[in-house]
Amino acid sequence: MKVIIIEDEERTARALVRMLLTYDPTIEVLAQLPSVKESVAWFTHNPVPDIAFMDIHLEDGQAFSIFEQIPNLNVPVIFTTAFDEYMLKAFKVNSIDYLLKPIDADELARALEKFKNLKATPGFDMNALLQLVQKPKETTFKQRFMVTVGTKIYSIEVADIAFFYSEEKATFLLTKSGQLLPLEYSLDGLENQLNAADFFRVNRQFLVSRKALTSIQIYSPTKIRLDLAPVPRKDVFVSVHKVPDFKDWLGR
Repeated sequence: MKVIIIEDEERTARALVRMLLTYDPTIEVLAQLPSVKESVAWFTHNPVPDIAFMDIHLEDGQAFSIFEQIPNLNVPVIFTTAFDEYMLKAFKVNSIDYLLKPIDADELARALEKFKNLKATPGFDMNALLQLVQKPKETTFKQRFMVTVGTKIYSIEVADIAFFYSEEKATFLLTKSGQLLPLEYSLDGLENQLNAADFFRVNRQFLVSRKALTSIQIYSPTKIRLDLAPVPRKDVFVSVHKVPDFKDWLGR
């Protein structure tokens, strides 16, 4: 079986490869792709694999846009993400499986067995199934992050996050209660996964929640400092070129 993995979390991708090879050592992983752009380029220049494991939220957009850019792409997909209840039911009814993160080896095996059975079903039409998921009814945003620190996995709801920030090529989140945790995302990638009504990228280092704002210090029309709770380690200023958009965001 030839597969590709479309996933922007490197640790998740590596773990998935290990589980696939444990399930079947003959599986050939053709590529690991972190973005819509790289996925489109790969599908354009390579034969279609037997199956693709695809996270919905990638570092440069949603995976659905891969199918929009390649309308005739006919590849079976097992999604590795968390959907709302309605979408989960739709996928199950229409025989497209999904894996919730962190991925469980037994669930992975069941999904692969389901795929094998589907392929053997007379009249199976992947094109019809893909049409269902190419354009979801509603945009889905990240609802929680599963954060691994040592031997522990923390489940952090997005609603509990005050802000994200980058420092020395690493990314962190700080919860409203003051819990600091590392993330395997870039701030650019996080922007695509969060509801823009709730979070704003104020500069290159900070992505803040509206609910974390306690006050705003205006030094000039283009120099704005934010007071956040919890208090960050350094002052947070809105980038000059972002000030107009930030003011517009505040007024929504």
